[in-house]
Amino acid sequence: MSISFDGRVAVVTGAGSGLGRSHAKYFAANGAKVVVNDLGGSVAGTGGSSKAADEVVKEITDAGGKAVANYDSVATEEGGANIIKTAVDNFGKVDILINNAGNVRDKSFAKMDLKDFISLMDVHLMGAVYCTKAAWPMMLENRYGRIVMTSSAAGLYGTHGHTNYSSAKISLIGFMNALKQEGTSKNVLVNSVAPMALTRMTEEVMSPKLAPKMKPEYVTALIGWLCSEESTLAGEIIEAGMGYYSKVQIVEAPGYIFKGDEVPTPEQIRDHWGDISDMTGAQPYPGADDVIRAVFGKLKAS
Repeated sequence: MSISFDGRVAVVTGAGSGLGRSHAKYFAANGAKVVVNDLGGSVAGTGGSSKAADEVVKEITDAGGKAVANYDSVATEEGGANIIKTAVDNFGKVDILINNAGNVRDKSFAKMDLKDFISLMDVHLMGAVYCTKAAWPMMLENRYGRIVMTSSAAGLYGTHGHTNYSSAKISLIGFMNALKQEGTSKNVLVNSVAPMALTRMTEEVMSPKLAPKMKPEYVTALIGWLCSEESTLAGEIIEAGMGYYSKVQIVEAPGYIFKGDEVPTPEQIRDHWGDISDMTGAQPYPGADDVIRAVFGKLKAS
């Protein structure tokens, strides 16, 4: 059976171009009513125009879909609230939230103005926080919600010249992990995607040879599955792009336990570093409480 979003309302931030545009058009083409949010600013997040969002709304409505534009910035609490309010005022609710809006201000950390660091945290992390905070109570009450955070390999693994971007993107994983604990039992499912796609943010650093394979639609296909009614996934991190899809996990080694009640010395830790860092048998944990229980169990067994 094909996946349908009939009767669902989706909000996509940063939907005026690139990934967001692809996501918004997909949801609309498959039955959802869509809020197309875009500030219409530069890649750095400056300026603003209604043109980008309006053009995507026109594409959707010309194709027979239903969509409205919103031009608020995600980087303020008021803006995030207004984005969700646009969905409620026009369509009565919000079922799906794609936190996609972002900005880039690359420079080595030594040369970076901290205003540029804060700007990215405000857009990527706090933008997701503000929009999610506004939608969350409604999703919990309706016992239905699908939220996707847009992370990045830059956050998962780091990249030169992007300490602000990397920090913002990895923080979304922590945000998702905590929300997973609060929302899953009420059918509000939160996941993260790390896209590899040709967008305004990546076009200057990507090889032209890769461009045909880096269509945003490759990422959108995953978004469609994660946001479907039949998906029960929560807390997943998936890299996606160019036909490649891969689950990413944070895992913990079995570890090493020092016997007795004496605190080990730095020298003892040095001498047992091979045991401490041996990743054989490493495994993921559903939550922090599970890690603590596992450690207590190992201590008791030892």
